[in-house]
Amino acid sequence: MSATASADTPVVPPPPSPDAAPVPSPAAPAPLAGGTLALLTVGLALGTFMEVLDTSIANVAVPTISGSLGVANSQGTWVISSYSVASAIAVPLTGWLARRVGEVRLFTLSVLLFSVASAACGFAQNFETLIAFRLLQGLVSGPMVPLSQTILMRSYPPDKRGLALGLWAMTVIVAPIFGPVMGGYITDNYTWPWIFYINVPIGVFSAACAFFLLRGRETQTTRQRIDAIGLALLVIGVSCLQMMLDLGKDRDWFNSSFILALAIIAVVAIAFMLAWELTEKEPIVDLSLFKDRNFALGALIVSFGFMAFFGSVVIFPLWLQTVMGYTAGKAGLATAPVGLLALVLSPMIGRNMHRLNLRVVASFAFCVFAIVSLWNSTFTLDVPFNHVILPRLVQGIGVACFFVPMTTITLSSVSDERLASASGLSNFLRTLSGAIGTAISTTYWENDAIYHHAVLAESVSSYAPNTTAYSNALAGLGYAGQGLTAQINEIVTQQGYMMATNDFFRISCVGFVVLAGLVWITKPKKGAGPAMGH
Repeated sequence: MSATASADTPVVPPPPSPDAAPVPSPAAPAPLAGGTLALLTVGLALGTFMEVLDTSIANVAVPTISGSLGVANSQGTWVISSYSVASAIAVPLTGWLARRVGEVRLFTLSVLLFSVASAACGFAQNFETLIAFRLLQGLVSGPMVPLSQTILMRSYPPDKRGLALGLWAMTVIVAPIFGPVMGGYITDNYTWPWIFYINVPIGVFSAACAFFLLRGRETQTTRQRIDAIGLALLVIGVSCLQMMLDLGKDRDWFNSSFILALAIIAVVAIAFMLAWELTEKEPIVDLSLFKDRNFALGALIVSFGFMAFFGSVVIFPLWLQTVMGYTAGKAGLATAPVGLLALVLSPMIGRNMHRLNLRVVASFAFCVFAIVSLWNSTFTLDVPFNHVILPRLVQGIGVACFFVPMTTITLSSVSDERLASASGLSNFLRTLSGAIGTAISTTYWENDAIYHHAVLAESVSSYAPNTTAYSNALAGLGYAGQGLTAQINEIVTQQGYMMATNDFFRISCVGFVVLAGLVWITKPKKGAGPAMGH
């Protein structure tokens, strides 16, 4: 087994190549086994879980943090935005940094710095200091998820790498779902700094596992010069784009000169970055990966799939809390079942990856998402709790069947030495698509609710029999004057949001059906698996 691979070797284990000329290269370390492999899996999984968790755990704590540090809720959202902006910049740099430092060193250093930054966030005494440490936390978090994937797969035997990918995907899938639940519980029962303090023991354990279990297994490093122009354009373009997505809804999008300026700067900087990186000999982001058909198409489908999926992940709890009157805790319980079947099925699918037709599995996943979306679109204002959680449970089947096969298709023909770059770039696109999906979904949902409110309000008239009957019923309950008018308006608003929620899920259903068909334009070979160590 050599440490390098050709870009057209997509299967695991690879067939022997008797015609290939021997290439002098250091022998790749033998795969781990037994307790060592199990401990490393737990350590890397916890590191991944911790990083992904921090993208959502602070969301429900923003009002508490804002009040504690004496700032408005609109300013408090920078606790989330600062982290997401910094992380979005750092993730696509993973491949370049790994080639300079080594994958194991980079992962270990990132986890330790993340733990230190987390502790510093908890100790922050003012809002400015908290934002500074959240920026640092986001910057050092970038390599953690893609490198945990790469290192884990490299440490497993070739015939078990599908299982490794399934176990890795399981943590990535579940963490954002449980983030708001854990954040709400910690904030309600302890104090907000503990949402950061809990990272410290997890991070120390994860870094220790990587450092002690992977000694002597460091990847080769190269002394590449810094592509300063590409890096500057990346920082400017991605940070402006992420800020635009995070702040756009609150500032009425392009009616705000600030959001418009961010959009123009992002488009110009990213356009120049793409042109520069395509001609640069040692680019900071390896765009030549898109010459690989499976990587390009797989990354595109994963991005659109995650955009649609993450939009529903955001809208669902918003609907439960703002329309149905659920508490944050109850909304978290209603959302969490999606992780149950995903936890069980992801390793099973990963273990049997080489036996499955990946396109069939991924297409089936999108069909499950479509059915669940159509199911959600039938909800009404009096839907009981058990009916709310049932489609979320079924959705877990789709989550497991989507993430693992599509990640395998995307990376199936990427060579070993380029896997860190490919994983970093694909994870960046997935993260960015989640931000775009959130922005589009919440904006559409609120605008559609306003539209339905206006249409329904036209039917509310003192001359309409239904309005008169309902007003009389409310009067019998003690409502009168402005109180009666406010109550009727509240009912119309709730119904408007309910109709907007139904519309959103119908559109999502159509999108998932289209993606189920697009999967078939990829061409993974039969028995394809993640390309590692060929």
